[in-house]
Amino acid sequence: MGKITLPIETEADLERFVTGALGIKLPKTASCSHHQAPWQAFVSAFFAREPVTMWHGARGFSGKTHNLAALAVAEAVCLGADVAILGGSFQQSQFVRRYITEFFRRRELAPWVSLQLMDRFELKNGAVITALSASQTAVRGPHPQRLLLDEVDEMDQGILEAALGQPMEKNGIPAGVVASSTWQYPNGTFAFMLKQASDRAWPVYSWCYKETMKPRGWLSAADVERKRQTVSSGMWAVEYDLQQPSAENRAILPEAVEKLFDRDLGVFDGSHGEIIEIEPPQPGALYVHGADLARKQHDSVLITLRTDCRPVKLVAFWRQQRLPWSVMMGTINKQVVRYPGELTFDATGVGDAAAEFLVSNADGFMMVGRERNEMLNAFITAAEKGELRAPFIRSLYGELLFCSVDDAFGSGHLPDGFSAAALAWRAYTKQNVISWIPDPYIYWPAPNPEFEAFIRRDRPLVTMEPAVSESAQQLSRAFHAAQQAEQNEKDNQITRRFWRAVDGKGDL
Repeated sequence: MGKITLPIETEADLERFVTGALGIKLPKTASCSHHQAPWQAFVSAFFAREPVTMWHGARGFSGKTHNLAALAVAEAVCLGADVAILGGSFQQSQFVRRYITEFFRRRELAPWVSLQLMDRFELKNGAVITALSASQTAVRGPHPQRLLLDEVDEMDQGILEAALGQPMEKNGIPAGVVASSTWQYPNGTFAFMLKQASDRAWPVYSWCYKETMKPRGWLSAADVERKRQTVSSGMWAVEYDLQQPSAENRAILPEAVEKLFDRDLGVFDGSHGEIIEIEPPQPGALYVHGADLARKQHDSVLITLRTDCRPVKLVAFWRQQRLPWSVMMGTINKQVVRYPGELTFDATGVGDAAAEFLVSNADGFMMVGRERNEMLNAFITAAEKGELRAPFIRSLYGELLFCSVDDAFGSGHLPDGFSAAALAWRAYTKQNVISWIPDPYIYWPAPNPEFEAFIRRDRPLVTMEPAVSESAQQLSRAFHAAQQAEQNEKDNQITRRFWRAVDGKGDL
């Protein structure tokens, strides 16, 4: 293994410890395009790059519990951190403890242990690894730097939330939590944590059996095929292929959310301060914006849609928290100027204060009552009809996926990204088809549904490309010519009938 300076500060030294002292090698590449390598998840958790790290793994075949045990030993030995472990059941906690015991039996690690009890390991560097029982008393006890949660979906939510208050920074070691689980229940504890992850931009690392199969991992193809033949297709899809558990109370159908996010357009975290642009402004393109504004709580989210293509495409995204009002408004104005188009923002609670800082074409919308529900219904309908595409932005994906009917229309909290997307869609629906047709070809003061249908019928719509094959002026002229010809024919018929009646050859 060679000499390693403690505490470990680099990924290279961590890898040497894991392979040399722990005797394991974690896969460093992902097989599925939408998954991540187990090594990425391990490194992120060890260095506590985020306060909470989510691990979503296949049942039995992902090695989640074994990896958590390895992480506990690495954090205690290499950082001197106190580590608390909470399993979804007593048996699950025992699995973790058994793996830790096996690691400390290794020649490289045995000298580190000063005391081993049924529920704790005390190390010579002062670090303590404790296996917690699933009770309110146990999880409200000490304050270790690290908390590892195994099979979260089997936990009581009250106990989980109490346990999350345990970790605290100490001796220069940052606090960190790992929440690991297979996802079995559509509205269970892991779904709750995934929703929290989307709201707070926590990273979610997912991997299935394909990431841990030989030669990069430890799992054999024969074991995979044997298990596939012994479980139901539904269980295999959810617990092994990591598909979504069925859900009945989601605001948007999960399959529609999956279709909405196109990884070919890019994959992003959507974390605080990250400015996402999948394409620069295009000449002649049409844009609208939606902004959900926050001053002290929650996030401010800005979404930009390109509306002259089918499906409508999300081209820019920005999320931030607790910025000075002037800085936040400045960022929004800069985006609206860069992608010229109308901005619709949530004026509930901010009203004139926000309008004073925003561009002149900003439209404040009060998120209350019937109009709010109609706006959300319109966005949900559009999403389920496939009328919108977006790059895969993890935080926004989670917000749309886990938003419940109660969050959208009841007493729950509407996710900030969901609100911004719905506001942007409202701006799009307000974007009058006639507004981009210059005078003198506009002859009516209000939107004309017949003309809009005429436009939409004759404008060829192409996937993800500008839907402008003829100019709006040409279409307007053609429409008016057709209307005029029809009216002329009606006038001629009336004229002929009038003179026939005058001549006594017919009735009016």
